[in-house]
This record gives sequence, C-alpha cells and structure tokens, in this order.
Amino acid sequence: MPPQKPDHEYEQTALVLQGGGALGAYQAGAYEQLHAHHILPSWFAGISIGSINAAILAGNKPEDRVEKLRAFWEEITDRPLEFPTLFASILPRQNFTALSSMMGASFGIAPFFIPKFQTLWPQVTGTEVPSYYDTSPLYDTLLRYADFDLINSGAVRLSLGAVNIRTGNFVYFDNQNCTLTPKHVMASGALPPGFPPIEIDGEYYWDGGLVSNTPLAYVLNKSEGEDTLVFQVDLFSASGDVPYSFDMIEERRKDIVYSSRTRLNTDAFREKHALRRAISKLAQHIPDDELRAIGLSDCVDLGEMRKVSIVHLIFRPSHYDGPTKDYEFSRKTMTENWQAGADDAHATMQCDAWKMPPSDDEGIAVYDLATRR
Repeated sequence: MPPQKPDHEYEQTALVLQGGGALGAYQAGAYEQLHAHHILPSWFAGISIGSINAAILAGNKPEDRVEKLRAFWEEITDRPLEFPTLFASILPRQNFTALSSMMGASFGIAPFFIPKFQTLWPQVTGTEVPSYYDTSPLYDTLLRYADFDLINSGAVRLSLGAVNIRTGNFVYFDNQNCTLTPKHVMASGALPPGFPPIEIDGEYYWDGGLVSNTPLAYVLNKSEGEDTLVFQVDLFSASGDVPYSFDMIEERRKDIVYSSRTRLNTDAFREKHALRRAISKLAQHIPDDELRAIGLSDCVDLGEMRKVSIVHLIFRPSHYDGPTKDYEFSRKTMTENWQAGADDAHATMQCDAWKMPPSDDEGIAVYDLATRR
C-alpha cells in the first residue's frame, strides 16, 4: 500500500515559483524534496525563472521531473569558461561570486541567453525594442526539457505571469484557456533592458516581475471552492540586516523590491478571505426571501468557506551572495542553492502544522517553517 501523501487533507495543491534568475536552483532543490515526500502539485504557477522551472515540471511526467530539472540546471551552469575548482577554492568567496557574475554578464549562458554586442549602445531610432542579450537559444532549450503537448493536455495546470508592454497590464498565460508554447515561458522572463520583449499574437510582453514577482495572488483568486495548499518558493527574503556597504545596499534593495508583493498579496487575501467567510456564515442565518427583499441575494455568491494554507520556502542569502546573486550561474553556487532548497523543504516536511487545513474559525494559515540560515 502506497504511503499516505502529506497533503491528502487538501483538495488541491499548488506550487508557486517566484522570479530570481540563478537563484531558481533553490526552487529545483525544494521541489526535489516535495517529490521525495510524495507531494505532486496539480497546479504550477511561475514568473521569470519560476516560469521556466514550472514549465519543466508541468511538461514532464512526475517520475521524470527531478531528472529533467537537474539536467536543465546542469546544462546552463556548464560553462566552457567556468572557473577551475582550484581557483575557486583560492579566491575569497565574495570575489569568486563577483567574477562569476561578471563572466555570465559578459559572455552569456549559451543555452539561455547570449550577448548582442551590436546593441551595447542601443539605437535611439528603429522599430525593434533594443536589448543587451538575445534569448532565442532558450526556445530550443525549453523544447528539450519540457513536452508542450503534455503541458497543453491539461494533465496539470500551468500559469505564467507576464506584462503587456503596450497596456502595462499584468497577464497570465494559462493552459486552461490558451495553448502554451516556449514563447509564453520566455515572455514571463523577458526582463528589460537585458532581455528583449517577446511577441505573441501581435502584442509584446516583458517579465511579469515588473508588476509582481510572485503569482500567488493569481493562484489564490483562481482556486475558488477547493481547500487549497500552496507551497510558495520565494527567492528574495523580506527580512534582512541593515546594510553597511554599497553592495549590501543593492542586494537589500533587490530583496525588498522583489519580496514586497508576497507580503502584500498574502495580507490582502487574508482580509478578503475573512470577509467572504463572514458573508457565507451570515447568509446561513438569513432566509433567501429576506435576502432578495433587501437586494443582497447576489452578495451571497461572493461568500465561500474553503480553507487555504500557504507554506513559504524562502531563500535566505549567505554573507557572500551580494547584489549579483540572481545572475551568478556558476556550477558551485547552483549546487549550493539547490541543496539549500532541498534542506529547507525537507525541514518543512518534518513539521505537521501545515498538513491539516486551518480551523473553520481561521480559514487561512500561513507558515514559514524553515530557518536554515
């Protein structure tokens, strides 16, 4: 008899993946442990690097997901000009991180993005939106690691956040209402001015992180009617120390900017969820004819009694990470970040609090159970 899954008390489990470039290896490590504990989300949602990881997960059978994630991350960190192990061990770690980031920025990551040297000084005129890198290699890379026929079969749900350049509106490409291709994944990660916008059906899109670096609100708002467990893997920590150098200031600035929407979305949903539960409870004590008489029958439809648990897995930076941590694609750092995600997820799996939906009085519960660093 197979072991009982830790999330069996919920009707739906979702994995929400934030943007954060090279830090996305932390998400891969976290998923490895979720998978090891028999958690198989029915919904993957991502932005930027989170979209790439989410597409690989949704685009493979459960038994192949970890292997495909590992192969992808090993390929994009297998650089011909990688630092020799001996050199890496001699350099102070901060210097290694800075030099590795500089190499990635200078030479690109061949399966992901390559420099457009002719656009180091973008033209003021012209009809093409300028960028410093060409991301076309990512199209073929995605086809190697994700089966888009499987994605579009709807076996699991996949939602990818991007921003429409013309309107400035946040949009989600969702396999429940459109056919997804590698271009939809690339659009979610098209961060300007480094990466070019992606054209889809006559509209141009940039990275969803310009508006919100997490798809949490989308998942919470679109999962109505079902008790839902959400694992949110954050790549930027809201809490941190006061910086005392310019590098630390820039790193802390990024952390605050890219983590702020997570707190905002959680707080806003908590308030809305409490209101909708109150509507449902109130409607139970008012006859339908009275509700119609005072014009509130439609209001009852806004009520709901579902329960939601949000489990945060948060990358917590080391002292040597620095402001370039989101584009430091060395194999050494990738392996460390992967292991950090696995460790945090494993620690979270050992806790029982999140395994039961919140009480009827609460309706929503939020957990941050891993305190690795």
